[in-house]
Amino acid sequence: MNDIRRTILWVIFGFSMVLLWDKWQVHNGNKAMFFPTSAPAATAAAEGAAKPSVAGSAAVPTAATNAAAQLPAAGTVAAPAPRQSVEVTTDVFKLTFDSEGGSLVKAELLKYSDVEHKDRAVVLLDDSKDRVYVAQTGLIGGGFPTHKTPMNVVPGPRTLKDGESELSVRFESPDLGGVKLIKTYTLRRGAYDMAVKHEVQNTGSAAVTPQIYFQLVRDGNKPPGESSFYSTFTGPAAYTEAKKYQKVEFKDIENGKADIQKESANGYVAMVQHYFASAWLLADGVQRDLFMRKVDTNLYSVGMITTLPSIAPGASQSLEARFYAGPEEEKKLEALSPGLELVKDYGWLTILAKPLYWLLDKIHGLLGNWGWSIVGLVVLLKAAFFWLNAKAYSSMAKMKAINPKITEMRERLKDKPQQMQQEMMRIYREEKVNPMGGCFPIMIQIPVFIALYWVLLSSVEMRNAPWILWITDLSAKDPLYILPVIMTGTSLLQTWLNPTPPDPMQAKMMWIMPLVFSVMFFAFPAGLVMYWITNNILSIAQQWVINKRLGVN
Repeated sequence: MNDIRRTILWVIFGFSMVLLWDKWQVHNGNKAMFFPTSAPAATAAAEGAAKPSVAGSAAVPTAATNAAAQLPAAGTVAAPAPRQSVEVTTDVFKLTFDSEGGSLVKAELLKYSDVEHKDRAVVLLDDSKDRVYVAQTGLIGGGFPTHKTPMNVVPGPRTLKDGESELSVRFESPDLGGVKLIKTYTLRRGAYDMAVKHEVQNTGSAAVTPQIYFQLVRDGNKPPGESSFYSTFTGPAAYTEAKKYQKVEFKDIENGKADIQKESANGYVAMVQHYFASAWLLADGVQRDLFMRKVDTNLYSVGMITTLPSIAPGASQSLEARFYAGPEEEKKLEALSPGLELVKDYGWLTILAKPLYWLLDKIHGLLGNWGWSIVGLVVLLKAAFFWLNAKAYSSMAKMKAINPKITEMRERLKDKPQQMQQEMMRIYREEKVNPMGGCFPIMIQIPVFIALYWVLLSSVEMRNAPWILWITDLSAKDPLYILPVIMTGTSLLQTWLNPTPPDPMQAKMMWIMPLVFSVMFFAFPAGLVMYWITNNILSIAQQWVINKRLGVN
C-alpha cells in the first residue's frame, strides 16, 4: 500500500496526462475523450481557394433523402428582382438580409462586444470572404421558390424606434411552379428570437403539396479568439424528446457519420459555439425530418423539413417558425423551447453543472457582481464540504507529523524494500494514520469542482462582466497577470503545507507540478483564475488551522 505522498503525486501526474492526451487527440483530428471539444474541421482543398457564396452554391434538401440533392439552376426565374441587402436594426440586433431567397446573412449582437475588437459588436452570422454562417429557408417538392430565388422586398421601416415594440421585414417571391412564397420576419424589442412566417400561395391550376426546409449553413472553422489552452464545442446540434441533445462534430459530417434522430414531431436544430448559438424552432406536433450534411468544401448544414397540407388552386397555407440567434443564457433559452438551454454545453457533467449555475445565478441576484458571486459560490461549496475536507487535511497533517520518522526509516532500510514496506505499515498502525485518508475525500469533490469550471467557462454572463479595479472582463485573461501570479503563489503555499515525499525526486516533482500548471492560468479567463485562487486560499486556511491544532509545523 503506497503512502499518501506517492498517491497525491500520481493523482496530479495522472490528471496532467489526461489533459495532455486530450489535447493530443484534438491536435491529431480525433475526438477528445474526457472534455468537450470540437474536432478540427476539414480544410479547403486548395490553399487560399476562394470561398463560395452560400446564397448561390448551397444545396437544398430534398424529401427523398432528407439531405440535399443539388437544386436546378436558379436561372429559370423569369424577370428576377434586383438583388438587395436589407439592413434592419433593433435594440439588440443589426441584421442583414439578402433578397436572394430572403435569407439572413449577417447578425450583429449589439449588446456584446467582439473579443478582439472591443469597439465592435459580436458578429454571429456572416457571409463574407472570411466566414460563412447563414440562415436559409425555402420550398421543395417542385420547381418552387428556394433560398436561391430572387425575391422582392416589401417597403417598410428598417429601424425599431423608441416606443415601438416590434418590426417586420417581408419578402415576396415571383410565381414559380405555380407557387408564390411570402416570407415575413417579425422582430421584438429586447428579444433574440424572431417569428418567421411562411405563406405559400397556390397560383396554379392544380393542387400542390410543397415542403418547407429550414437550415443553418456554416463553415467548419473555429470562431476567432478561441484559446489554445481549453476547447469548447463548435458545430451543429439537434434536440428531440426521444433522443435528447445530439451534437455532432464537423469531422463526423465530413465522413458521413452524423448520427441523429431523423424524424420527430418536436425539437430543434442549432449551430453552437462558445457563448452563442442559433436555432430553428417549430411548434410541437409539427412533424419534421432532421438532417446534417456536407454542402461544399469546409461547408456544412443542419436543418429540418416539414410538409404542408395539400393546397388547392387559389388557396394558401401558412407556417409559423421561430429563429434564435444570440447568447446562451439558460433562463431565456429554457423559456423558448424545451431543451434549448442545452446548447450551453457543460459536457458530461451537466447533471452537476446545471444546479451549480442555478446557485451562482441566485447569488448574483443578491450581490449584483459576477466576480463576487464566483467567490461566494466557492465559499458555499467549501462550507458544504468542510467536514470532508477536515478529514482529508487532518490525515495529511498526521502524515506530515510522522514524515521525519518515515524518512529516517526509508534511509535506514533503503536496501531492503520488503522490510521497508513492512516497517512503514507498522508505523502507520502505531500512529493511527491512514495513508489514503487524505486522498478519498478530495477525489469525491473533484467532479463538483470540474463542473463548476465548465459553468464559469460556458456562461456568457462572464463576457464583459467586471469584478474590481483592473478586472473589467471575467471572460478575458488578466491584462496585468496579477491573478495568475497570486494563483502560482497559493499553489506553492498549498504544496508546502502538504506532506513532503521522502524520495528526493518525488519531492522535486511536488514543487514542479504547481509551477507547470500555473503557466496555463496566464491564458485562462480571469473568472476561472479567481475561482481557483478562492478555492486555494480557503483550502490553505483550513489546512493551516488543522496543522496548528495538531501541532504540525
